[in-house]
Amino acid sequence: MVNTYLVTKIFLIFLCLKALIEAYLDARNKKHILTHRNEVPEKFKDSITLEDHQKAADYSLAKIKASKFFNLIEFIVLLLWTIGGGLESLNQLTKAIYPQGGLTGGVVFFLLFMAISFFLSLPQSIYSTFVLEEKFGFNKTTPKVFIIDIIKSTLVGLVILIPILYGILWIMSALGNQWWIYAWAFFIGIQLILMWAYPTFIAPIFNKFTPLEEGEVKDKILALLKRTEFESNGLFVMDGSRRSSHGNAYFTGFGKNKRIVFFDTLINSLNAEEIEAVLAHELGHFKKKHIIKMLAKTVVMTLVAFFVLGQLMNWDQFYLGHGVKSMETHMGLILFMLLSGIYTFFLTPLSSLQSRKYEFEADEFAANHSNAQDLITALVKMYKDNASTLTPDPTYSAWYHSHPPALIRVKFLEKFLK
Repeated sequence: MVNTYLVTKIFLIFLCLKALIEAYLDARNKKHILTHRNEVPEKFKDSITLEDHQKAADYSLAKIKASKFFNLIEFIVLLLWTIGGGLESLNQLTKAIYPQGGLTGGVVFFLLFMAISFFLSLPQSIYSTFVLEEKFGFNKTTPKVFIIDIIKSTLVGLVILIPILYGILWIMSALGNQWWIYAWAFFIGIQLILMWAYPTFIAPIFNKFTPLEEGEVKDKILALLKRTEFESNGLFVMDGSRRSSHGNAYFTGFGKNKRIVFFDTLINSLNAEEIEAVLAHELGHFKKKHIIKMLAKTVVMTLVAFFVLGQLMNWDQFYLGHGVKSMETHMGLILFMLLSGIYTFFLTPLSSLQSRKYEFEADEFAANHSNAQDLITALVKMYKDNASTLTPDPTYSAWYHSHPPALIRVKFLEKFLK
């Protein structure tokens, strides 16, 4: 039988191993970027200046430096929450505030935990926005917008999260040993509802979405949608420049509620042919059924997660080995949420590999339904505008990156040049 000490030991081994791998990969990436900082890769010398290349390198190095500090803080905070007794102390505080306990007591516990976590993470958010992004010319967020965003996201989060917490905690406590099946079905149902509701009801709370103006860009996009037989509920431009100069484009929603959204920064930096090529890439994800595959993966992984939680909930050592004495439903749930990322971290390279495979497939679709050269020039402009490094460390990239490195991606697309 596994004793409490062994559970604690396993937890600390995996936590420290995760931290060591993160530090090792960061060190590799830092060294690789520094080594190539003073020379633009041959493939990009005609389109990226040395100044832009060095800006991207310095931006990446600054993010690495910041992540090392904040990763250490997260490491310490997690230890304090668990074997440091933080969760147990918070649970006692919750009982003092709401002695009636029950489902509402569990929800109050979660709300207190999230409030504390928010304030602990606030310095990182402020530094990232007003120091790091500001230094490299990306930040467009004002303190007023920053505060309003916090208020909005808090209110929207509470409206969505409180009913979910009540539902999950009730299912866990009322539906017997097979509760995890019902909790999984409930959670997936909520996820699907939120995916459907996000573009129409949630996203407009934070950003302004305006229909894409008539003109060459819209004409090309409509022609692309027609020849690829894709139906959407509209083409919209989002005021991304209100907060950042980074550019992007994405699909949102599903079924008849699908929308295509362009950041205004992207619209302003690319020409009509390049925008068409970028959209063709995004359409490739849909046509190659990547969205459905990723959704199916989420469904399966969530089922596995709830099954594992179901096995751990009644195991005393799960609580005691992680510094928790109160073996209550909400304590088991929060403990699992805190710990699961430590173990799933080691699956990251597999997830990244699958994602990069999907990116290649979407690039091939775009090359066959638009112009490969236009996609190449669009990608290079986006690398430049977003200060994305052209020279990440291969091992770091293989572990973390959902997209292939710039050089590999461009070489792949060149096979489709006409």
